[in-house]
Amino acid sequence: MEIALAGHQDLDDWMMLVSKVKDRFPGLETHQAMVEHRRTVLTFIRKDSAICAKSEGKLVGTLLFSKEVSQLCFLAVDPDYRRQHIAENMVSYMLTLLPSQQDVTVTTYRADVPEGIAARAFYQHFGFVEGRLTEEFGSPVQEFVLKRCIPH
Repeated sequence: MEIALAGHQDLDDWMMLVSKVKDRFPGLETHQAMVEHRRTVLTFIRKDSAICAKSEGKLVGTLLFSKEVSQLCFLAVDPDYRRQHIAENMVSYMLTLLPSQQDVTVTTYRADVPEGIAARAFYQHFGFVEGRLTEEFGSPVQEFVLKRCIPH
C-alpha cells in the first residue's frame, strides 16, 4: 500500500472513487456538486493537502485536509478495500503534515444516523472525541476533535 500526496495525475481516478461512494456524503448528490468537488480536490492538490492511497497502482483511498484550520475535510476508501487500515494510514500520514500542537477536527454523521456508525467508530478508535453538533450541506453532523494540544 502506498500513501502519498495526490497529484494532478490522480484526479480522474480520485473522482471515479468518489463517484462510487458519493451516496454516503451529503453535498455530492448532483452532477454540479461533483463538478464542484473536482474543483475543490484540485485546489487541495495545489496546496499539498490531498492524500491518496494506492494498491498495486489503483487509487483506493482519498483524504482532503486543511493545514490552515487543522481539519480533516474528506475521507473515503473504496468499499472493496475497506478493513485494511487504509483510512488509518492516510490519517496517520495527514497528522505528520499538520502542526503537532493543534487539535484536529472532522465532522461526520450524528449518532442517530446509520450511515455514520462505521465512521464514528473509526474516529473514536483513532482518539477523536465527540464535539459540538452542527450542520453541513443541510445535513445534521457532529464535530469530532483529536486533542493534540499539551495542557499547561
